[in-house]
Amino acid sequence: MTPARLVGTVVGVGNLRPAPGTWGSLFALPWAWLVHVLGGFPLLAIAIILVFFGGWWATAVMTAGTADHDPSEIVIDEVVGQWIALLPLSIASWRMGLDITVMWPGWIAAFVLFRLFDIWKPWLVGWADRRGDALGVMLDDVIAGVFAAIGVVILAGVAHGLL
Repeated sequence: MTPARLVGTVVGVGNLRPAPGTWGSLFALPWAWLVHVLGGFPLLAIAIILVFFGGWWATAVMTAGTADHDPSEIVIDEVVGQWIALLPLSIASWRMGLDITVMWPGWIAAFVLFRLFDIWKPWLVGWADRRGDALGVMLDDVIAGVFAAIGVVILAGVAHGLL
């Protein structure tokens, strides 16, 4: 397996069927927890940036010369998007000194909302997906992750009586 394929498929997770994107998002959860435990919100933010650029590179390499700009086995974009969806939890945990796992309802919300926006592709998510290039593959999940993160904040506000 080439380095680009290792990165793009997240060491083969993208080859799982059915629903490789969902498998990629699930795979992202324990890794987000580990990165957060090792370095809190700052390390998760840095990891998102690094994985984004690595994923962009891997996607460009894997799709070069092919008609399919977004093959289903590429799931590194789901990892980045899922991690972005989890950022509000990481920020809250890091700032308040909480164990991030006590916010388990937020983890479920982040996962469900991210998958919803990634599959539905509303507005800017769809725009990025229609770019038809490696950057678009990464950006649609980044935007879906941002939408999911906003949803997580709103749901937390409702759950805690702030909204």
